[in-house]
Amino acid sequence: MPEAWRIEGEYLENCNCEVLCPCLLGPRNAKGGAAARPTEGHCDVPLVFRIARGNHGAVDLSDTAAALAIYTPGPMGDGNWTIGAYVDERARDDQRRALEQIFTGRAGGIPGVIWTLAGKRLPTRAAPIEFGKDGRRRWARIGDVLDVEIEGIEGRQPGTESWIDNVRHPVSSRLAAARATRMTYRDHGFAWNNTGRNGHYSAFVWSGP
Repeated sequence: MPEAWRIEGEYLENCNCEVLCPCLLGPRNAKGGAAARPTEGHCDVPLVFRIARGNHGAVDLSDTAAALAIYTPGPMGDGNWTIGAYVDERARDDQRRALEQIFTGRAGGIPGVIWTLAGKRLPTRAAPIEFGKDGRRRWARIGDVLDVEIEGIEGRQPGTESWIDNVRHPVSSRLAAARATRMTYRDHGFAWNNTGRNGHYSAFVWSGP
């Protein structure tokens, strides 16, 4: 049996859809997966996680980071995704192994469900991962692979963000609506530029198996 694990912290994502993407708010298939086609016909989306507290068995994962890069050729619920994971290069060896187990789905939980949709598994890479926040801004870097900054769409009160609540999303049921102020990703033969496109951020809590 996989070891018990739990992680919590913050995450951000940025996809190539217009704001807001139909994958989040559109119709669902019989299995509950998104049936709407992304606004560009396919989805290019990185998700970056800063883990504030957590563990995998006896391994402490506090103050580490990880990320996923996902390409879907059509509606997300149809599967056949291409997925690659990144783990924190600055973590210890045992922490990197634990992060890889979690973020490649082998430790179960929500990542395990995500990876059931994979048609192609890309090799996991260790890389320096940065994650920052300031007010409505969130940003992340993965070495020379990813540079992304998103800004929450201002809410009714100045300085606050707009939130989408009670949504079907694997990271959180409550997401900030955001737009990318910059974004480039180059790895695994992909070259994405999602500047000006849809984004989200939120706190998250995941556990497994």
